Amino acid sequence: MKRSFKLDKEERDILESFEKGEWNSVKNLKNEILKFKEAAKATINKNKRINIRITEKDFDMVQRKAIQEGIPYQTLISSVIHKYLNGKIIDKDSIIIYK
Repeated sequence: MKRSFKLDKEERDILESFEKGEWNSVKNLKNEILKFKEAAKATINKNKRINIRITEKDFDMVQRKAIQEGIPYQTLISSVIHKYLNGKIIDKDSIIIYK
């Protein structure tokens, strides 16, 4: 028995995009899940508020990156700060390459 479901516009757009082959499998799914779990944990445990001033260009770039990652831009900024302070992000200029 074939069931028919009514889809709203957004659902139809998603289905059409999927059927066109525009979707890709996530590489390293376990790592992606872990990344988003860490972001969620960082979001929950916030107890301090800060104000910072950044250039409009940097702010726009942060917002675009957050949209790509599917998270709020504040969460992205907090995550970057957390990772940097815990040594998970390093300054590429501080790396010495011996030839």
